[in-house]
Amino acid sequence: MFQIGKTIVSEEIIQKDFMCNLSACKGACCIDGEAGAPLTQEETEILKSIYPKVKPFLRKEGIEAIEKQGVYTVSDFGDMETPLINGADCAYVIFDKKGTALCAIEEAYNQGEISWKKPVSCHLYPVRVKDYSEFSAVNYERWNICDDACALGKELQVPIYKFVKEALIRKFGEDWYSELEKVAITYK
Repeated sequence: MFQIGKTIVSEEIIQKDFMCNLSACKGACCIDGEAGAPLTQEETEILKSIYPKVKPFLRKEGIEAIEKQGVYTVSDFGDMETPLINGADCAYVIFDKKGTALCAIEEAYNQGEISWKKPVSCHLYPVRVKDYSEFSAVNYERWNICDDACALGKELQVPIYKFVKEALIRKFGEDWYSELEKVAITYK
């Protein structure tokens, strides 16, 4: 672990390699698991405002889940999350012709309908950020459904922090990311 500003960062994000391999996993991280994607308070407000523009991209089951549960839910622990369809798929998941899970929010963004890409927790994956009162913990979340992504990342020699560069900058800023790069260079 090392510190950058008010973050404690796992060395794994500079040590381990990762490159999403959607052709292998079919977007399993969006349809497996026990909870929706973590959201910030600000993101819940964004979801409320963009939902009408995202709705045309959603599948029927997603619309039903959102209209029943809301654009976000609150867990038993007080965490805000994207709603799920029958306790599994994220309500914002859509599928391409090959059966790969995609994000309807990101699709609306890609088509120029909205200016917000997707929740930062999704953009950061496989990095997870946990906020505490004095600092934020920045960790690599290992999940066996991402074994192919780890293999591809190793083959292409793409460390996790480079794979999620845009998302890390979005979350922490350019200066923070520059500091992370310095630590990575020193580490190597």
